Amino acid sequence: MEDRIQKAVELFKSGYNCSQSVVAAFADMYGFTQEQALRMAASFGGGIGRMRETCGAACGLFLVAGLETGATEATDREGKAANYAVVQELAAEFKKRNGSLICGELLGLKKKEPIVSTPEERTTQYYTKRPCAKMVEEAARIWVEYLKIHPK
Repeated sequence: MEDRIQKAVELFKSGYNCSQSVVAAFADMYGFTQEQALRMAASFGGGIGRMRETCGAACGLFLVAGLETGATEATDREGKAANYAVVQELAAEFKKRNGSLICGELLGLKKKEPIVSTPEERTTQYYTKRPCAKMVEEAARIWVEYLKIHPK
């Protein structure tokens, strides 16, 4: 499982967004191809569509939690509640380790900065100033720890 954590970080460092990196590292466990994982998580990078809202790495964590514990019946209130409880537990752990769930806060951005859709170029400076690789690593690590505690 440690390999999956490193895979998530490597995916991020190769240019995938934070959410894609987390989801793709675990996708095969749930019957998804790499391409399907990358597509399903694509919109959540940069704090959901680069809007700097909920951290994309955390969103990726929540996506895999849904693959593991999500209810599949519309009337399964118990199943929905169980999944929501897992997501809330994971969110609390992510926030405890990183200080926030909000992308803009994690990046130290000012609220007045304009939202643009163009991703930043991935340079050495980008990786130096952004904590995103750490967020990806933490999200993947939290998921690995969850799976160890709750094996199927």
